[in-house]
Amino acid sequence: MMRRWITILSALVVGALAASAFAAGGGEDLEHAGANVHDMASVQRGAQTFFNYCHSCHSAEYMRYQRLAQDIEGLDEQMVEENFIFGDRELTDYMIAAMPEEQSEDWFGKAPPDLTLITRSRGEDWVYSFLKGFYLTDEGWNNTVLANASMPHVLWELQGIQRPIYETYTDESGEEQSRIKELELDEPGLLSPEEYDRTIRDLSAFLIYLGEPAILVREGLGVWVLLFLVAFTFLSWMLYHEYWKDVKK
Repeated sequence: MMRRWITILSALVVGALAASAFAAGGGEDLEHAGANVHDMASVQRGAQTFFNYCHSCHSAEYMRYQRLAQDIEGLDEQMVEENFIFGDRELTDYMIAAMPEEQSEDWFGKAPPDLTLITRSRGEDWVYSFLKGFYLTDEGWNNTVLANASMPHVLWELQGIQRPIYETYTDESGEEQSRIKELELDEPGLLSPEEYDRTIRDLSAFLIYLGEPAILVREGLGVWVLLFLVAFTFLSWMLYHEYWKDVKK
């Protein structure tokens, strides 16, 4: 009986992990972000990057500024007001981008998407790889993850300018094709490659938090829930044997 319960619990855990991986989506050849939403220093740095480089165009309209001070350790309402809120916005307002949606459609062809749920819809690895995948050609900026993206590379001063290195290959029909083999840093930015990687890893961690603020509490409670289930299963098994030991005789 005990072995049966262990098998069932194991199947549930494996199923949950598989569902989580499927939900993250993306069949592209993505780099692993390695973002840690429980690293509060990383989430704070990611929040700073988001508000300095992303929030002028991208909203996070399902989140209030005030919630950041409640959830992120090391932040209080005064710090949020002084560092993250610009213009006439209030602490209790939703995090709406400063750029008017109508003008952004004229400038970029479409309004920049809301980023509240971007890591839940695309996955953190997609975000990380996308922000590392910008390169410059004679026609302008492009991206290895999302070709012909309408978004300019707003972090180019930090990363620098990458150029594509091409290679030729033969496709299934026997014709030669060209593809990007790798990206080469042509002009260095303000950050070293390692520092830039950490910056967008921190940004990915903050976006994970935006997508599910309760994750900071949920995963901590999950450990106790699993321990309770294990203890309850063990007690149930003992109770079962106690009740049925005379009957089985």
